[in-house]
Amino acid sequence: MATVKRYKKEDMTTYCLGATVSMEYLNIRPQNVTRVYLHSAFYESETKEKILKICNERGIPCEVNDKVFQILSQKENCFVIAMINKYSCELDKGASHVVLVNPSNSGNAGTIIRSCAGFGVRDIAIIRPGVDFFDPKVIRASMGALSRVRFKYYDSWEEYKESDGAGERHFYPFMLDGSRLLHETKIEKPFSLIMGNEATGLPAFFSQIGQPVRIDHTDNIDSLNLPIATSIGLYEATKGDFLTE
Repeated sequence: MATVKRYKKEDMTTYCLGATVSMEYLNIRPQNVTRVYLHSAFYESETKEKILKICNERGIPCEVNDKVFQILSQKENCFVIAMINKYSCELDKGASHVVLVNPSNSGNAGTIIRSCAGFGVRDIAIIRPGVDFFDPKVIRASMGALSRVRFKYYDSWEEYKESDGAGERHFYPFMLDGSRLLHETKIEKPFSLIMGNEATGLPAFFSQIGQPVRIDHTDNIDSLNLPIATSIGLYEATKGDFLTE
């Protein structure tokens, strides 16, 4: 059996906790899956058969081992765990991006990843310090959508702008200073939707970058939370992209 221990950021492997999350990696990035663990109480025959089939075709070790679940997951509804090797990504410089400046919450990060995948924006830049996208909490919150996006860390905004943010790119920081209402703004592609930290938002200097935008809402709340604001931004930026006849 491979060595199994609670996840730490410096580890070279991480874990997908749950059948749906594990299936995403088995389907999208099977080359990164090194082993699959099944719980003895896992009786969903159709899903189980799919997992066993992929593992058999790909030569991925698969075993029933309840002890692993005691170590890695306290969730009663977790019956599948996929161990994956970490990997690095490069962003598509010609594509649209979401830029997260100092994101700190695992659940929020996972939800944003899922929204990015859902709206077809597959490239995410993270400005350090930022939450670890390989944390099992992030992967689970994304419902495995992490397998469908590219993400890359940068030490500063300047590093991102000079490398993957260069060229004919349109910047849209979400903030109050100097901003225009989002629904009155034409989002040009390729865009970078720039979102700030959950508690502090974006630093003031972003008001001088590109076209700052804001989402209008009533004064019953002081602000929208980060995943909702990002999802609204993604919807506005991509609406019409998925129209079918």
